[in-house]
Amino acid sequence: MKVLVLPGDGIGPEITAATLDVLRAADRRLGLDLSFEVREIGLASLATDGTTLPAAVLERVPEVDGTLLGPVSHYEYPPREQGGINPSAALRTTFELFANVRPCRSREGLSILRRPMDLVIVRENTEGFYSDRNMFAGTGEFMPDPDLALSVRKVSARASARVARAAFELARGRRGKVTAVHKANVLKLSDGLFLREVRAVAQDFPDVELEELIVDAASALLIREPQRFDVLVTTNMFGDILSDEASELSGSLGLGGSINAGHDVCVGQAQHGSAPDIAGRGVANPASLILSAAMLLDWRGRRDGNDALVAGGELVSRAVDSVLDNPDTRTADVGGTLGTEAFAAAVVASITELGVAAQ
Repeated sequence: MKVLVLPGDGIGPEITAATLDVLRAADRRLGLDLSFEVREIGLASLATDGTTLPAAVLERVPEVDGTLLGPVSHYEYPPREQGGINPSAALRTTFELFANVRPCRSREGLSILRRPMDLVIVRENTEGFYSDRNMFAGTGEFMPDPDLALSVRKVSARASARVARAAFELARGRRGKVTAVHKANVLKLSDGLFLREVRAVAQDFPDVELEELIVDAASALLIREPQRFDVLVTTNMFGDILSDEASELSGSLGLGGSINAGHDVCVGQAQHGSAPDIAGRGVANPASLILSAAMLLDWRGRRDGNDALVAGGELVSRAVDSVLDNPDTRTADVGGTLGTEAFAAAVVASITELGVAAQ
């Protein structure tokens, strides 16, 4: 499996290096035949190439088997016409990575919930209120005068249907329930269209229950009754907010894996940002990117019928779980003492132990 590695900004290079250590350990244990091609993006490529996303990097994405994307500091980038492209948004729209898949599972000693959470949020990834990706040309935000700013929300039948199908297919392999989260009581046309498409897709999955919830209620029930949820599907901004909420409730935003998946291309990406305030200190928690890499292995393995890659993703996930289960082998942000490299080393050691136990 050829993996394109884009370390990104801030803590990105540190947690990417830690993630590659873990992937190499899984490769040694299971013989996954992994290879890594590292390319610069973000502020590093802006300094050398005049753009935060060089064309040569973009061209490589569909040619490899998967891409691992570190966090980016796009808020610090110059305007687009000066080379400041948001790599995350550009990858999602260019390759139609319509499903942002974010599992959230509560962890003993880390979750603040009274009841266990084990759910997946499937977020539409290419349109919505995100102005940097919802227009063919120009931006979805504009100011007719200095004191008036307008933002356009884009919801299409095509995007709604395909993310709904991804959610139902996922639920069919889990506990058989999809919750469509919306605000159709206010956004009657746009969320109404989203719900229309979700209901239409549901007809193809009679074995999967469909529930519809207004986003206000969903955000509250994530706290009060997290066990009621299996797979949630929603539009871009609601999914972004709800997945951050769910991750924090289940333990930490730094503990959640994430992939951006299309039909033929998949990008593993940490849920959190680039945290420039702690960059270079060796204290960043790499768990989110490691788990995202595990999801990337699983996606490719299932797509290609490669059981070894699926097993590799499971082994990495189990190793992270075993390390996080021990308070002594957690990073400082979740109450432990380990730094980035030490945490990765603990995961590598766990991969070795789990791999031996499985033989």
